[in-house]
Amino acid sequence: MMKTKYAQVGTGGRGFMYAQAVAETYASLAEMTAVCDRNLGRAHLYQDYFKEHQTRPVAVYGEEDFDQMIRDTRPDTVIVTTMDRYHEKYIVRAMQLGCDVITEKPMTIEAEMCQRIVDTVKSTGKSLRVTFNYRYSPPRTQIKDLLMSGIIGEVYSVDFHWLLDTSHGADYFRRWHRNKVNSGGLMVHKATHHFDLINWWLSSFPKSVFASGQRRYYVPETAERLGLHNRSERCHTCPEASRCPFYLDLTVGEGLKQLYLDQEQHDGYFRDRCVFSPDIDIEDNMNLIVTYDNHVQMSYSLNAFMPWEGYIVNFNGSQGRLEHRCMESVYISGDDRVPGEMIGEATSTTLFPHFGAKQDIPIWEASGGHGGGDDLLLKDIFTPDPQGDPYQRAADWRGGAYSILTGVAANLSMDNGKVVLIDDLVQGLENPYF
Repeated sequence: MMKTKYAQVGTGGRGFMYAQAVAETYASLAEMTAVCDRNLGRAHLYQDYFKEHQTRPVAVYGEEDFDQMIRDTRPDTVIVTTMDRYHEKYIVRAMQLGCDVITEKPMTIEAEMCQRIVDTVKSTGKSLRVTFNYRYSPPRTQIKDLLMSGIIGEVYSVDFHWLLDTSHGADYFRRWHRNKVNSGGLMVHKATHHFDLINWWLSSFPKSVFASGQRRYYVPETAERLGLHNRSERCHTCPEASRCPFYLDLTVGEGLKQLYLDQEQHDGYFRDRCVFSPDIDIEDNMNLIVTYDNHVQMSYSLNAFMPWEGYIVNFNGSQGRLEHRCMESVYISGDDRVPGEMIGEATSTTLFPHFGAKQDIPIWEASGGHGGGDDLLLKDIFTPDPQGDPYQRAADWRGGAYSILTGVAANLSMDNGKVVLIDDLVQGLENPYF
């Protein structure tokens, strides 16, 4: 059997999941031809890893040599795991050069970038896969199964509240995500997961968004309140390190040290910038009202400074109410711990039918990263089931577009104080679920 040839652009912490899948788990079906990154130090770490795990040599290219990489190595598919602001650049160019694409979420961060992707998909006919691991988490798939069964009848409204804790949540204020030009803010980078879940759970898509948001916790005033008066711009050189509850030690653990601290000389990127920096321009608490094509309305909140990590989502329907609550493990991206592992005893689903007793529904078991979704996602990417998936968990450009456009619209609404219509943002969108 011919192996599918891959090239990967972006060699940070999240990208390693895909590299490992190609080199180890699905080595009989896949092989990596090249890696590309603006930080050649990290790219060479990936190259060294592939030397140990596959016989085919893996070439290294700088970001300015992406086109040359495609011409030299002729991959079938490009895996995009760069900083969010560059997703559109590499997705569009890879398809123009004849490759299919697999991209991490979010597909991109702005409406204009989304439009270019939509236009390129249609003009080239190439495939674009957007990787939403939360769809594959068994308890989240179970919610889809329950709603598909009609257990609460027609859904009328949704209450959805996501909590990021002072470990994982704070980490977005240390990294490149702290500036909207890079990430689109938490409304795009993080909440694209949540908006995609709602689109998928409801088999619908957003039509209008009204939002408000602010940054109140990750500000210099909070540091002063904590008595952290002599702060540095980064943890590694901070005189307050021993007293700061947000101190991140990049020297502990192989992942953070090797990928970031040891590679700073290549691009000057600091992985441990102060969470209280005045240079941050993303919000840390946001509230939305979203109306969907099927007339469902959602109230949504995201807070990034909570004492626990997870979410509460409630579906209100014509025959009752379905409540789902999930708590996730504490981690920091790249710190060698399992990301987003579900805490079983703190995860529950309860049915409240009209005119009947409540029912505690046994949870579909899950283990591993992102509620057990990572491994199942990778299996679906590299060994797709020819029989199809009744839950439609695989997402293409259509799901990718609608997942980000709720967040894009939210950013606009927070700026102008008005309701934003999704149809005004991007043309040529298509229903992902029919």
